[in-house]
Amino acid sequence: MTKESETKRIGELRAAIEYHNRLYYREDAPEITDAEYDSLMRELLSLEERHPELATEDSPTTRVGAPPLEKFSPAPHRLPMLSLENAMTEEEIIDFDERTKRFLAITGETELSYVCEPKMDGLAVELVYENGSFARGSTRGDGLVGEDVTLNLKTVRSIPLRLFAQEPPRLFEVRGEVYLPIKAFQRLNSERSDEGEAPFANPRNAAAGSLRQLDSRITARRPLSLFCYGPGQVDGREFSSQSDFLDVAASWGLPVNPLIRKVSGVKGILDFYGEMIAARDSLDYEIDGVVVKIDSYALQKELGEKSRSPRWAIAFKFPPRQAFTVVEDIVPQVGRTGAVTPVAHLRPVEVSGVMVSRATLHNWEELGKKDIRIGDTVLVERAGDVIPAVVKSLPEKRTGSERPVSAPSVCPECGSEIVKIPGEVAVRCLGLSCPAQIRESIIHFSSRNGMDIEGLGEKFIEQLLRLGLVKDVADIFSLTREDFMRFDRMGEKLAENLLNAIDNCKERELSRFVFALGIRHVGEHTARILASAFGSIENLMKATEGELLSLREIGPQVAGSIINFFHNPRNVEVVRRLTELGVRPVAALKRVGGRFTGKTFVFTGALSRFSRDEARRLVEAEGGHAAGSVSSKTDFVVAGADAGSKLEKARKLGIRVMNEDEFLEILQGDQQ
Repeated sequence: MTKESETKRIGELRAAIEYHNRLYYREDAPEITDAEYDSLMRELLSLEERHPELATEDSPTTRVGAPPLEKFSPAPHRLPMLSLENAMTEEEIIDFDERTKRFLAITGETELSYVCEPKMDGLAVELVYENGSFARGSTRGDGLVGEDVTLNLKTVRSIPLRLFAQEPPRLFEVRGEVYLPIKAFQRLNSERSDEGEAPFANPRNAAAGSLRQLDSRITARRPLSLFCYGPGQVDGREFSSQSDFLDVAASWGLPVNPLIRKVSGVKGILDFYGEMIAARDSLDYEIDGVVVKIDSYALQKELGEKSRSPRWAIAFKFPPRQAFTVVEDIVPQVGRTGAVTPVAHLRPVEVSGVMVSRATLHNWEELGKKDIRIGDTVLVERAGDVIPAVVKSLPEKRTGSERPVSAPSVCPECGSEIVKIPGEVAVRCLGLSCPAQIRESIIHFSSRNGMDIEGLGEKFIEQLLRLGLVKDVADIFSLTREDFMRFDRMGEKLAENLLNAIDNCKERELSRFVFALGIRHVGEHTARILASAFGSIENLMKATEGELLSLREIGPQVAGSIINFFHNPRNVEVVRRLTELGVRPVAALKRVGGRFTGKTFVFTGALSRFSRDEARRLVEAEGGHAAGSVSSKTDFVVAGADAGSKLEKARKLGIRVMNEDEFLEILQGDQQ
């Protein structure tokens, strides 16, 4: 074939593959077999490899995945991705309808039009189309900033890489829910079991884990799908209502759940809700309720939003599913934060389509209040259709052979004394070298916001533990090239890079080191306060409760946690070994007499000129303080895009608000 004929063939193949994708994923009416489809894809891949200059970003071949990323980039949302209020009863739905009518001043017999949608139990994402082409995709994140998962979303074949619109808008953001069909979830778990890997707990976890793979080729092998449910920012197209938006989105090739229905009034909502409860077991995806939205966008705009949720929508949740079974044992389990909690081992029972053999009992106080014993017949539920929990026992079924269980006095994993911290319900093992906590403590210690050991991710940490090379975080700094060469698929260069990364982190900022230790209640902000106040890890270890409480933002709970942590001989030994192995955290020098001395800043919204960490460093380098919340002591609030409740509070308190450019002008100029 000539290049001209191959170029033509590439175009034909792309059109054919997209046509068959549409038939398979949107219309459920495939015309060819999977083998025939695979043959078309292989031919296109071969031609694009022969002519890489003809490859395009919207080619169907991009769906096979790309080489691994090191990490996801942050992806700010132009409009916040809000959460929803929940309703659990008919009365709460009636109250929502009446409250909405009062707000809109609607009286009499007038019924509101709603759009009812099955509430997918998946992972919320945002797709961004520019001039009709899929440009970016991200997770919801905290609602303001998500993670850029564009490459992974490209592998989801129900997502069109180009909109089927003759005149697409310049910018079209659409929100949706990524999910894993139940049959695909069952096949995936079967394969993982065959390969000796732990199965996923539920389809939602499987979907989230699949979408957040750094290697998009892994994502491509998992048959994720998506339903779109609403718009983000749109430039170049107006929509009058939710039903109008969904109709147009479907006509442009975006997947929209066919069960969505426009209804009138409370009766319409309740009828739809009843139908979804009856249908949920026959669906090939998990739903945990119904989302109810005011149809009219004009009315939605009039109703507006609260700080975290819109007034024009509500999630009508299904009741949790329950079943009766017998408690065969109650055993203590140590979590990643050291909390020792009771776990019930159950006679296996099916709940919400999942075979449950273990369930949480929450904490020892709760266990005592509910009087749940080994041998009891109990009611088990999957709260939110996900986490199995024991609701109550049935004392009337007791035979006299049942046995009560109390909290252990020592950690079942490492033998350390268990401590009940004042003000907390949980009892905790505070040993940093407790085996049950080692994995999570090392992951936390090595993380980007901790010691930032580049390349030492979870998979390598798991191999270190499996090979018995580390027992606590200090052991990281004793690792050798020979140790790393014992890893699966480890090369000389990668081993050298890991050793260099470990060596390079030895003089991180003291605040990062304090945070990396994983002291309960000590986050990044508190770690910076402690580092600034004490100047060295040795001084912090000797700090008294009074000295800690004298610091701004340090209360009794945090102070008690720090005291307990450094009174534990195991933790002191780990810190001592870290020092002996060359870890020398550096205290950041705080400028005295800088232009921000005595001033407190709060940063809110999506920042585009610098990250939150960079902003904090800029303020502290000039002698100021960067706080996490707005109060009467705040001097300035720097607001980025989509700033929320902090901005509102600042305005109410009369605090000066500035944008990023104004902040930089003050930083670089002479004015206060």
